[in-house]
Amino acid sequence: MSRSVYIVDGARTPFLKARNAPGPFAAADLATAAGSALLARQRFAPDQLDEVILGCASPSPDEVNIGRVVALRMGCGQKVPGWTVMRNCASGMQALDSAIANIQAGRAQLVLAGGVDALSRAPLLFSDTMVRWLSGWYAAKTTGQKLAALRSFRLGHLAPVIGIMKGLTDPIVGQLMGQTAENLAHRFHISREEMDSYAVRSHQRVVAAQDAGYFDGEIVPLIDRDGTVWRHDDGVRRDASMEGLAKLRPFFDRTYGRVTAGNSSQITDGAAWLVLASEEAVARHGLTPLGRIVDSQWAGLDPAQMGLGPVHAAVPILQRHGLAPNQLDAWEINEAFAAQVIACQRALADIDYCRSELGLPGAPGAIDEALLNADGGAVAQGHPVGASGARIVLHLLARLQRDGARRGMASICIGGGQGGAMLVERIG
Repeated sequence: MSRSVYIVDGARTPFLKARNAPGPFAAADLATAAGSALLARQRFAPDQLDEVILGCASPSPDEVNIGRVVALRMGCGQKVPGWTVMRNCASGMQALDSAIANIQAGRAQLVLAGGVDALSRAPLLFSDTMVRWLSGWYAAKTTGQKLAALRSFRLGHLAPVIGIMKGLTDPIVGQLMGQTAENLAHRFHISREEMDSYAVRSHQRVVAAQDAGYFDGEIVPLIDRDGTVWRHDDGVRRDASMEGLAKLRPFFDRTYGRVTAGNSSQITDGAAWLVLASEEAVARHGLTPLGRIVDSQWAGLDPAQMGLGPVHAAVPILQRHGLAPNQLDAWEINEAFAAQVIACQRALADIDYCRSELGLPGAPGAIDEALLNADGGAVAQGHPVGASGARIVLHLLARLQRDGARRGMASICIGGGQGGAMLVERIG
């Protein structure tokens, strides 16, 4: 990058698991709570930001440009532009990359960027059949026409279309995201036991990190209308076990499948933010950066194999900087599915895959398991689609700070057949 882009600070909400009903917070509530707390501890006023960029995959109809809505609610003032980006699972990372681009171009110096989604509030929709019936009903003018419309009505017309299921289905290949994980399990011969073992480890690592207080510095507690305080990611299972996960049936391919709700990321609500600044903004406001984003990359691949996106995005960064995977100090790969992370590991070590799909002469090699998602990931914490890309960058930097380490990679798979990655370096 021609100009340094610094990470000054960051914060997120607890990630709250969806439980078959709207959660206690709308997306704008989540983003406002985390962002307001983050801005309150800065050396600059909210109205000194150059812009606010928020990634969101599923904004509600009354918050379509949720970035602007939240910017105003946080007290940034009318003159600070707020806008929204969407790149499916990487919307939060796209917000960071958009901020980087504007800082690099000199259009901005100080940016609040992040992501949010309240997937528990994804809408139930009318079917096309019901919409056509309603259209006919409203068009009916005479009593006879209305009676004819009533006679044509069937209770089945009221069957809802689950919005989140449509959103998680790829329109090109016609497969749910979980079915693409099944594709990877088949391609890389990943067993059900391997997936469940990975899922158990994710829960165990998150529990250990919670008990050690590793998330405390990044999480802003929430208080709902009833006075309940939400302090932690609440989908984590302290009793996760192979025996318990083995009882779950495959969800996406009920006959031959291996991917279950237990070895998949949870449907979740949450928000995450980072403050990004140029060198000029750091000097002007007397800021103390925690780290900097050294490089970023986006990649495309077969939508039916979308889970391998982290490999396709991270490898070019490694090549540009002359690095092998294990020369980094930490990795965060978003855990959309246990099968997907395992497949990324196997692809990195597969010479044939790296030659045919990445054009490499050989394989970079798998990531050391001790470096990868050391504090667990989305299988245990959840995956609020718009927020996850920002969360993994935020937590990667926290890991580097905690360990006194130098640099790490955050990478994410993206529905539609894409991948995103960012190389982060600690300062100090």
